[in-house]
Amino acid sequence: MANTNTVARSLHDLGLATWFGGSLMGDIGLNGAASEARDPKERNRIASSGWARWTPVNLGAIAAHLAGGALITVANRGRIAGQRGVATTSLAKTVLTGAALAATGYARYLGQKQMDRPDVAVDAATTPSGQTPAEVAKAQQQQRIVQWAIPALTGALVVISAWMGEQQRTTEVASGVLQRILPGQ
Repeated sequence: MANTNTVARSLHDLGLATWFGGSLMGDIGLNGAASEARDPKERNRIASSGWARWTPVNLGAIAAHLAGGALITVANRGRIAGQRGVATTSLAKTVLTGAALAATGYARYLGQKQMDRPDVAVDAATTPSGQTPAEVAKAQQQQRIVQWAIPALTGALVVISAWMGEQQRTTEVASGVLQRILPGQ
């Protein structure tokens, strides 16, 4: 049986795709749909309810992505050490992943502030009205920025993952190993 990383890559890629796609759909679809509720006091409740339902799925997707990434890293530890450029790319991906995790955690924290006050009047999920209490309004204003940071960061992870796939081409591996052995090549 061939030694492949199909399960690890699937966990990594499906988890990341779910994390990216779910955050983008929530920003556009869920928040947009909630803003159409006629009663301004329903808008926050609807958006909060949707995000609360999404949270366990998102947590599972993130866990799958991290588990898959860890397995891929272990499987490629020789290339990370021996092929020029791979360790730098891996570090950049780790930093991006940390930033995406921090943004996701902070968005959840801000969302909880909104969930704790489900029946306040708002213009939209991340837009306060003149009647929105100050604490909820502040959370909404911060949430508007953080929620868009998540698909930006996870989208960047998709791109860097594709770049790392290109680094596995035979010609790239050979060139990277030669550059490591013979500096200046």
